Amino acid sequence: MSAESTDDRIFDMDRAQLDAFPDGVITLDRSGIIKRYNKTEATLARREGEDTLGLNFFTDVAPCTAVQDFKGRFDTFALDKGAGVERFDFTFRFAWGRQDVGITMIRRAGSDDINVLVSRRSEKA
Repeated sequence: MSAESTDDRIFDMDRAQLDAFPDGVITLDRSGIIKRYNKTEATLARREGEDTLGLNFFTDVAPCTAVQDFKGRFDTFALDKGAGVERFDFTFRFAWGRQDVGITMIRRAGSDDINVLVSRRSEKA
């Protein structure tokens, strides 16, 4: 699937479609405030998805991402107003262990929202 079709599909999904998506999806505004947090991500991160809405992803929900390898990339990506996709690997460090993930950030031209897709690679204790 091309990045363009993923872009269209994620941005236009309703709540049920978003929750059925196999990867974690977190929609952030350009400042990192959570606007959507799908069921897949909530389950894998062991969180209540609705409780994350309106919180800052980098400080309130996943402080391990407040590093150059994640937030730095996000901040640079958020500066551009055009459509774009950026992919990179990251490791979430949870109390119960670590999760190696693939991150895809997707921005639609003219939108203030950025979709962050989280693809789990493996879990290690």
